[in-house]
Amino acid sequence: MHCFMKEVTFIRQNIAKWRSAELVAESIGEADAAQLADTYIDVTSDLAFAQTHYPDSKITRYLNNLASALHNEIYRSHRYRWQSLLTFWTHDVPLTMWEARRELLLSFTIFAVSAFVGFLSQMLDPEFCRIILGDNYVDMTLQNIAQGEPMAVYSGDSADSMFGSITLNNVRVSFVAFALGVLTSVGTGFVLFQNGVMLGAFQTLFAQHGLLWQSALAIWLHGTLEISSVVVAGAAGLAMGNGWLFPGTYPRLVSFRRGARRGLRIVVGTVPLFVVAGFIESFLTRHTEWPDLLRLAIIGASLAFVVYYFIVLPRIRHQEYGERTD
Repeated sequence: MHCFMKEVTFIRQNIAKWRSAELVAESIGEADAAQLADTYIDVTSDLAFAQTHYPDSKITRYLNNLASALHNEIYRSHRYRWQSLLTFWTHDVPLTMWEARRELLLSFTIFAVSAFVGFLSQMLDPEFCRIILGDNYVDMTLQNIAQGEPMAVYSGDSADSMFGSITLNNVRVSFVAFALGVLTSVGTGFVLFQNGVMLGAFQTLFAQHGLLWQSALAIWLHGTLEISSVVVAGAAGLAMGNGWLFPGTYPRLVSFRRGARRGLRIVVGTVPLFVVAGFIESFLTRHTEWPDLLRLAIIGASLAFVVYYFIVLPRIRHQEYGERTD
């Protein structure tokens, strides 16, 4: 009797959602790609739950049929919708960012606090930067400052070679931050903390030599996109890790898979930003002779894009499509 009541509760809690899913499955090519994909994920997750707890129930057979219908609709949609890639960037990623807005706030908070830790540590101990950045890098930076070229680190190699190596490294860092979410968010938090402390200490090192403004213009010219992308990638890792830590009503493994899919969608969405950031760092940051106003304009435009794409647009898409069941 207890199991029967649990099944009844499960049905009551989700029947409205399944009825909506039926309408989506019957849309015959008219459903939005993001809505279709998310409906399919929700139904298959419920199906996994039903198969675990009610393997011989009619509701399990019903969900299996509904999932099959949605799968067929997705297949038909992918065959005939050539704009699916554009839809991914303009709808899927923003909608996923709305779902992960709490993880994004947490990721930003961890990074900001760790940057302050780096700043405070460097202020209290001018040698602290050697611990976090390494002696070779600090000695090179101090030598550049002594020679009157504090930003020479950004012009030491050819722009072409820098672009490839910087972009690949940035993408690697983002995927590491995401992948370490497997360690229940702790690994992702560590990557965010490490990068935040490095930034805080590095910026403070220049400030201690009277180069705060000059270094900020150079660092944030590319860093606005680069660092923002690291924070977003951190949110992706936290989304995956939290799926394991806080499964809610789903089996832990199902919840983890949902979090992993959400996180992967987010981290893939950061790749173009890392490419643009790598281009700016390789080809533009080296031009410290450019007017401050021009460099400030680039920083401002980068910041405006980040705020719009990862904060404003997700809210707009959420209002368009309504609350998506997580």
